[in-house]
Amino acid sequence: MKNLEGLAKIHNYCTLRISSYDRTGGNADFVPIKPGETKAIAEIGGAGCIRHIWFGGGVDEKCWLRKVVLRMYWDGERNPSVESPLGDFFGAGHGIAGNYWSLPLSMKTADNPERPAMNCWFPMPFAKSARIELTNECGKEFSAYFYIDYQKYEKLPGGLGRFHAQWRRENPCKAVKFKEGEPETNLTGKENYVILEAEGRGHYVGCNVSVHQLAPGWYGEGDDMIFIDGEKWPPSFHGTGTEDYFCSSYEFPVDGWCTPFHGVSLAGSDRLRDWERMEGKTNKWTVYRFHIEDPIVFKKSIKVTIEHGHANDRSDDWASVAYWYQKEPHKKFPEMPGVEKRL
Repeated sequence: MKNLEGLAKIHNYCTLRISSYDRTGGNADFVPIKPGETKAIAEIGGAGCIRHIWFGGGVDEKCWLRKVVLRMYWDGERNPSVESPLGDFFGAGHGIAGNYWSLPLSMKTADNPERPAMNCWFPMPFAKSARIELTNECGKEFSAYFYIDYQKYEKLPGGLGRFHAQWRRENPCKAVKFKEGEPETNLTGKENYVILEAEGRGHYVGCNVSVHQLAPGWYGEGDDMIFIDGEKWPPSFHGTGTEDYFCSSYEFPVDGWCTPFHGVSLAGSDRLRDWERMEGKTNKWTVYRFHIEDPIVFKKSIKVTIEHGHANDRSDDWASVAYWYQKEPHKKFPEMPGVEKRL
């Protein structure tokens, strides 16, 4: 349903919600999750499609948005199709709440900047079952406020891939050192930061990337390179710079910037260094790009990469979440790092 005209269509599915409302009739509308505990907040049987997820709540602890891990499983699978720290999944990294909107994701802070409202509208179909879990790796109890709105079908329509999201981090990226007189080029893509490696048939629908600059200068200028179906060189998609892939130009706006498909969800933080103050820049960023109108299709495999600096000449802290759809089974994800390494 892309426009108002479609609102008049009568549907034959049921619409339902799972939420954290207080079953006693009170106002304690949250599910408590103890430190170290994994709890299923939704278990749905049969065919259906999740259409909207809202999260609130939190815990009074620094960087809790990266300490709580979100996982989703479709159709009884053993390995998750979605695995990410909660804040990164909803579009802001570094364990810091952002303030932005896009078509599939949004995050909004109010009186308490560390207790954001987070929304997701990516459709998540399933044929037999769906399970959503949260793991609390904070030192305190986590209060999970949530809505999970979904459609219930008699049978899942054909041709639908399963939703996937995967968090990755490289801290720091290994800088490529060029010898004097040697051309600064990258003609293989081997040292690039990897956003996604998937096998099967499906389509890539975007990512967010969080960069912590560890030295003066500009972390951009790195080309995106996307390799389809096992190709070597050149890749099917070769870009012209980090800011260009994220649909900006000549760096990013320092005051944030958001559109339905691309923008800046986190334009720095209050933890600035002297050199950053002098340059008028901040050192922590999250930027996003969604291929909603231009999904990148693969039939066998896909490898989404981007240079960290021009020809990989910078050694910064990079993290990302990739979003894609594919037919199951999917390639098993790399093991989620422990909470200390995530921080």
